[in-house]
Amino acid sequence: MSARGTDLGALGRELLPIALEAAERAGTLLRDSRPDDLGVAATKSSAIDVVTEMDIASEKLIRDFLAERRPDDGLLGEEGADTAGSSGVRWIVDPIDGTVNYLYGRPDWAVSIAAECDGETVAGVVAAPIRGETSRAVLGGGAYRGERRLRCNPAPPLERALIGTGFGYVRERKIGQAAVLRALVPDLRDVRRSGSAAIDLCDVAAGRLDGYYERGLNPWDYAAGELIAREAGAVTGGRPGVPLSGELAVAAPPGLFEALRGRLEELGAWHDDHPAG
Repeated sequence: MSARGTDLGALGRELLPIALEAAERAGTLLRDSRPDDLGVAATKSSAIDVVTEMDIASEKLIRDFLAERRPDDGLLGEEGADTAGSSGVRWIVDPIDGTVNYLYGRPDWAVSIAAECDGETVAGVVAAPIRGETSRAVLGGGAYRGERRLRCNPAPPLERALIGTGFGYVRERKIGQAAVLRALVPDLRDVRRSGSAAIDLCDVAAGRLDGYYERGLNPWDYAAGELIAREAGAVTGGRPGVPLSGELAVAAPPGLFEALRGRLEELGAWHDDHPAG
């Protein structure tokens, strides 16, 4: 029970169908209405951190849909929506996670929608229309893709782990991330970089990756995917004793999580001052 006496699992089950419908509507819009001449509408942290007109259209569709269904809820969206609400529920929305992939016509992008109550995520949906996949989870209810229950892989030794990661768009941060990766790669089976944190976290949940780490995420990047990974059996967190955050995000099954996070701690993966050791 939360501080407000709410059954968070029941609340998640109530909110999940709304999140699924919102994600399906946005995904259909993005898949079917992408202009052939799609271009950059704005930039954020740097000139290569882009926003397209479809990011804006997708967030508006989701925001309007949620306002109609849940008018008293708050909403935090990547493209600027930030309302407090009065119900204790807040939606965290990434209208396109993997915008650069979407801009280039690559398939690894997703609509990510999570609902939280009293700061705890209770429902999450990651819809990847070009993959034809929607992953979902409710707090305490497991993670699913269609009828299939998702379960992360049993923990391999670090040297046999396939790990996903990502990079920021600010030059100084990329230099630090590249230094960490250069030192980490020899310790692993291999590394993958999809360009979408939400998809990477769902791939941990589905066993397509053994683990994942990244620095510099925002809540909308990870809110839904983290819940899906946790409900599939993964451990998530940041530095030792610290929850997953923009400073550092790590997700992996028990056993691998500790080894991966320990190595990232040694390499200083939570900050941008490198070279790494």
